Amino acid sequence: MTTDPAAPARRAPAGAAVLREDVTEAIRSAVVAELAAVGFSKMSIEGIARRAGVGKTAVYRRWKSKLHLVLDLVGAFAVDGLPVPQTGSLYGDVRALLEVMSHVLRHPVASAVIPDLLVEAARNPEIADAVRGALLDGQRRMAQGIVSGAVERGELAAGTDPGRALDLAIGPLYWRQVVVRDEVTADYLDGLARSVVAGLQAV
Repeated sequence: MTTDPAAPARRAPAGAAVLREDVTEAIRSAVVAELAAVGFSKMSIEGIARRAGVGKTAVYRRWKSKLHLVLDLVGAFAVDGLPVPQTGSLYGDVRALLEVMSHVLRHPVASAVIPDLLVEAARNPEIADAVRGALLDGQRRMAQGIVSGAVERGELAAGTDPGRALDLAIGPLYWRQVVVRDEVTADYLDGLARSVVAGLQAV
């Protein structure tokens, strides 16, 4: 089949709007600023649009609610797509997990969004479910892979709970970085990894 070079170029169907990336990024930046200024409960689409210098329609074309907008930001630093560490040792795998999560928690969006979202999650089951899915599913998958590998190598007993491994590793890290906001050094991560391994092997 030949194409007539004189034929007019095909146009996109009516209503197929192209979303400008610079507008999308401006809205995301506005969300972070708005969260820091007023918190999730008082944040509004109107306030976000005003801060981003766009109309409310521009926001609603991309996200159907402020919750979906914030969860989109959370997804930017979720660990869903990251491979399970495979260093060949339980200590190495735990240390790699801590390195990844420390980097995630240093993300400016994480420090601005996560604490406020967790407060809201305690009041709102819909937010709790969404946050759990966005933040925890990838971490649980990594913890399950780490524990499974350690069991196969004989470093951990069969039946070791991956959830306990995640609690031992991420709990102290979250407390130090997000709550206390103290410095997390390589030495600290080394020591925490050793403590996690010792705690799992003591069961």
